[in-house]
Amino acid sequence: MSKEITNDTFLRAARGEKTDHVPVWYMRQAGRSQPEYRKIKEKYSLFEITHQPELAAYVTRLPVEQYGVDAAILYKDIMTPLPAIGVDVDIKAGIGPVIENPIRSLQDVERLGELHPEQDVPYVLDTIKLLTTEQLSVPLIGFSGAPFTIASYMIEGGPSKNYNKTKAFMYAEPKAWFALMDKLADTIIVYVKAQIQAGAKAVQIFDSWVGALNVADYRVFIKPVMERIFSSLREENVPLIMFGVGASHLALEWNDLPLDVVGLDWRLPISQARNIGIHKTVQGNLDPAILLAPWEVIEERAKAILDEGMAQDGYIFNLGHGVFPSVNPDVLKRLTNFIHEYSASQK
Repeated sequence: MSKEITNDTFLRAARGEKTDHVPVWYMRQAGRSQPEYRKIKEKYSLFEITHQPELAAYVTRLPVEQYGVDAAILYKDIMTPLPAIGVDVDIKAGIGPVIENPIRSLQDVERLGELHPEQDVPYVLDTIKLLTTEQLSVPLIGFSGAPFTIASYMIEGGPSKNYNKTKAFMYAEPKAWFALMDKLADTIIVYVKAQIQAGAKAVQIFDSWVGALNVADYRVFIKPVMERIFSSLREENVPLIMFGVGASHLALEWNDLPLDVVGLDWRLPISQARNIGIHKTVQGNLDPAILLAPWEVIEERAKAILDEGMAQDGYIFNLGHGVFPSVNPDVLKRLTNFIHEYSASQK
C-alpha cells in the first residue's frame, strides 16, 4: 500500500500537463551539502549508508522536508548494481568509483554475470518501499547510470577527463563494445524495473559523460542501446528522464528516444532547445555554480530560466548538474520558495 502522493506537480509536468506552479527538484539534493548528511558520513561510507534502508531513506527524504521540493531522488550511487555482476568497485574519497578489474576484452565482458535485484540489491528496494509506503508525500525518482557512463568507469578503471581508453575500446573492439552495451542494458532494465515495482514513480537515466562523443558516434555506438532501454522501461508507464553533462549536441538525439523529459545542463538555453525542435518536457538548467553567488544574482538567473521554461507547458526546474558540497542549504530552500511563488504568480 503506497502512501498517498499529495503533491503530484512533478509527475504532471513530466507528462506535459498544466501545473499550478513549476515543480523543482535538485540533482544531488540528498547528501553532500547538508550538515546532517556530513555527520552521518563521519560514521558511514556511501555504500554503508545505501545498505541501511532506514538511513538511506532518511538521507533521501531530508531535502524534501528541508527545502520543500516537489520530488525526492533515491540516495544511492550509479555503481550500486555493479558488484553483483562481478565488477570489483570501491568508492574512494576524493576520487570516486575505482574499479580493480577493468574491462579489456570480449572475454572480460562475457565473464560478467546477471543482476537479480531482489537477491543482489534488496536494500535498494527496501529503501524505496520504506519511502513510498510510509514517508514521502511527493514522488520518488529512481535512477540508473546509462551504458556509456557505466562502461567508461569499467574500462578506464575510474573517473576520466577524456575517456580515451573507453573510446579506443569502442573503435577498436566493436564486437566487445556492443556485447558490453547489451550486458549493461540488460542490467539497467532489470534494475530500474525493480525500482519502479518497489514504488519509484519516475526514473532518471544519467549518461553523465556521454557528451565526450560526437553525434555520429552516438548514433552508431549508443543510441540503439538507449532505444532498447527506454522502449522496455516504457512498459512500466512512469515518466522517464534523460540527462547528461556537456551533451547539448545530443539533446535532439534524446528527443527522438521513447522518453518523456529531456534534461539540459546550463550550456543550452531552454528557449533554444525548444527552437531546435525539442518538443518533450524540458528539465533544467541553472548552473550550480550560481548557487554560490549573492542572492540577487541567483534570483535574477532563476527568473530568466523560469520565464523561458514557462513559455509552454512541460517544464521542470532543476540545476544543470549536481549541488556542490559548499552550497548553503538555506539557499536551496529560498530558491525553491522563489520558484514556487514566482511561477504561481505567472500562471
